[in-house]
Amino acid sequence: MLVGYMRVSSDSDRQSTDLQRDALLAAGVDARHLFEDRASGAKDDRTGLARALEFVRPSDVLVVWKLDRLGRSLSHLLTIVTSLKDRQVAFRSLTEGMDTTTVSGELLFHVFGALAQYERALIQERVVAGLASARKRGRIGGRPQAITGEKLDAIVAALDGGMSKAAVCRNFGVKRTTLIETLARVGWCGAGRAANGQQE
Repeated sequence: MLVGYMRVSSDSDRQSTDLQRDALLAAGVDARHLFEDRASGAKDDRTGLARALEFVRPSDVLVVWKLDRLGRSLSHLLTIVTSLKDRQVAFRSLTEGMDTTTVSGELLFHVFGALAQYERALIQERVVAGLASARKRGRIGGRPQAITGEKLDAIVAALDGGMSKAAVCRNFGVKRTTLIETLARVGWCGAGRAANGQQE
């Protein structure tokens, strides 16, 4: 059985809805087996897609007008199609001519999988290179410091003067984990505390 899914980005995009519906009906999808969403492709809460994925059964074919109607990204598209294959449900995109029931369509799906893996590798490589470049310039990735400026100077002075970390947390209104992280960032070694023999 053919099951159709269509998506438009907003309620005002009625013309695109009709175009998709006509194409799916012409491809042999029964009007009773059409599922629809009116939401951006970036949104996760697409109830129409969820219902379509729940409706399909082994040997069914999920049909879309165009690939970008189904997935938020290439990797998301491949995740959906892979999950369909695991359930013995085929996938067909009318515009791109992808049909996993055919040998050529299966090959195209694997090519898309390789491209998605390549895309992830490139993104990871750029992130690592960006962090390395930032470190060379003295910038450290991660969250910005929660304790800065005069407050940080006062805390360090208090610790150097022998105040325990617990007392600093109470007096300055900071969490212990935040204090520990900040001190590690600024390289405070605790010399003042050790000299005064105070416990934390």
